[in-house]
Amino acid sequence: MPDLAGRSILIVEDDEQTREYLAGALTAREHPPRVVTAHSLDAGRAQLDLDPPDVLLVDLGLPDGSGIELIRHARRSAPGTLSMVITVFGDESSLIGALEAGARGYLLKSEAPADLHAAVVHLLGGGSPISPAIASHLLRRFAVPPVTAEAGGEGASLTHREREVLELMVRGLSYQEMANALDITRNTATSHIRSIYRKLEVRSKTEAVYEAISRGIVTVDAAD
Repeated sequence: MPDLAGRSILIVEDDEQTREYLAGALTAREHPPRVVTAHSLDAGRAQLDLDPPDVLLVDLGLPDGSGIELIRHARRSAPGTLSMVITVFGDESSLIGALEAGARGYLLKSEAPADLHAAVVHLLGGGSPISPAIASHLLRRFAVPPVTAEAGGEGASLTHREREVLELMVRGLSYQEMANALDITRNTATSHIRSIYRKLEVRSKTEAVYEAISRGIVTVDAAD
């Protein structure tokens, strides 16, 4: 099955422009998924009960309640649905509340990946897409001890420029912001990021951030 073809996705977001953007990011492929949208908690709950989707993408700040309530509802009534948050709320209470309710991914709108399609594919493949700033926060909260990269290890093999890119990635900068900060082109930044992924043996920005901090390649202080 190509990518998301045959999959169903429910987007619950009160802002019409954002709903259209998210739907467009998911359907702009040759084999798009079936996307349904809702603008409120009640409408989302009704749609979940009527036709449980493969994936629920939900904002937390809905006009008639919190998206966390919808995640809990999905967990009870549609156990086969995978829930992922897309929100502006990056505080600990919202994050932990969503994860405890059953969310499998947590993206900040300010850092949502340009390719939301890939994030949903990652989610359905068993992954947990999480914005880099959120990953950094989780590492701080649970005090993951750094593992010093040994000589010749993955961390040691990174070039100076790749370490600079990785540090900016941990800080949550977008690809274009990294390029601007380092006075390089976006294509060059992307090339460095691909090399970082290969050397750290990761497949996403979130995994790269986790490895960078947990291995001690980039310190938590550098991420502040």
